Amino acid sequence: MLTIRNLKCYYGKIMAVKGVSLSVAEGEFVTLIGANGAGKSTLLEAVCGLLESWEGDIVFDGNPIKRLDPPEIVKLGISMVPEGRLIFPPLSVMDNLRLGAYIRYKKNEGDSIREDIERMFTLFPVLKERSKKPAGGLSGGEQQMLAIARALMAKPRLLVLDEPSMGLAPIIVEKIFDILRSLHSQGLTILLVEQNARAALKLADRGYVMETGKIVLDGDAEDLLSDEDVKRAYLGQDYSDFCDGRE
Repeated sequence: MLTIRNLKCYYGKIMAVKGVSLSVAEGEFVTLIGANGAGKSTLLEAVCGLLESWEGDIVFDGNPIKRLDPPEIVKLGISMVPEGRLIFPPLSVMDNLRLGAYIRYKKNEGDSIREDIERMFTLFPVLKERSKKPAGGLSGGEQQMLAIARALMAKPRLLVLDEPSMGLAPIIVEKIFDILRSLHSQGLTILLVEQNARAALKLADRGYVMETGKIVLDGDAEDLLSDEDVKRAYLGQDYSDFCDGRE
């Protein structure tokens, strides 16, 4: 579904992503792990059309996305949950959800959009309780749920998430990751960038390890969890163990 070949991304003259190649097959859950500054978020920005200066090839479902604007990429079927959530604080929860479906209004999908809003309320009951409240008044965990729901309102084929656990309490992270597990079980393809390496690898089918702009290791998530180099670098006590022991 998603193929990245020899991707090079720049900030000015600085190369932040150095010839990365990776793929995500339809129906897969793939995670990209690595330390701060490894280039993970930059890679996602290129995929979603948010980065102007990059070289290489990014192909989604047979469509090259170079020179496409973000709305065009969303129309192809890629929807992103950005780092830091980036909700619209003054707007209500409901209006944030409606904005997530903005590309669908031109297709006269009003009834379908209303049905999907109700689906989001079933998936995230707290959002229904807060539907008329300004999104900026939500807790951090609630805002993250809203950001995921807003991305889902575009009806993506590929959901891309950038550090959804950042700054959240472990119990909230567990809830959010349970939701991602459920979405994947329903057939949604997911690409997850995450510093919580242990939790991410327990969710994913496959993983890539990124260091200083390069992929240094990849494989089945289960194999990466048992890899001694990955354990030493990314699976120490600094990471949450909340999902240890899960299948």
